[in-house]
Amino acid sequence: MEETVTLTVRVPRSLYAELALRIPEGERSTFIREALMEKLQRTPSADKLIELQKRIQRLEEEISRIKNSLADLEILTFTRGEVNPHAFCIDEIDHKIINYLIHYRGATTSEIAEAIKVNRWLILNRLKRIRSKSKRQLGKPIVEYHAGQKAGKIKAWWLNEEIAEEQIEA
Repeated sequence: MEETVTLTVRVPRSLYAELALRIPEGERSTFIREALMEKLQRTPSADKLIELQKRIQRLEEEISRIKNSLADLEILTFTRGEVNPHAFCIDEIDHKIINYLIHYRGATTSEIAEAIKVNRWLILNRLKRIRSKSKRQLGKPIVEYHAGQKAGKIKAWWLNEEIAEEQIEA
């Protein structure tokens, strides 16, 4: 048997009374030790959880690559109204950004920042995150950046209407 250490535990009085009734005094330490070991065996270890997270991440990346390939081959297509762009938002700022893009179809980061009263760099980072998250899940990004001129705007972000659900602002 390994070297033992003393462990002090506070338990409710009713639990102690039940333990005293069921387990004889000389066997309580052994009982508690075995109960802890049994519970630990049923609880997954941290390294197993990390390993599972890595496997899930690898699977997601592989699925993303497959979706990208299918989208490039135009086998995986999206019909209008199939994808809700708000599904890629994590908070109110993201929802405001998407609402602005839905309403105006496209905008620069400065225009969005001025409209919703937040920092332009925050808008840029949020748009990049939405783009990468949607590309990872769908194979195509829900928002796209065009450095050139499009619809009178230069260096603007555009909602990908090919896959985005039609939204009507109230």
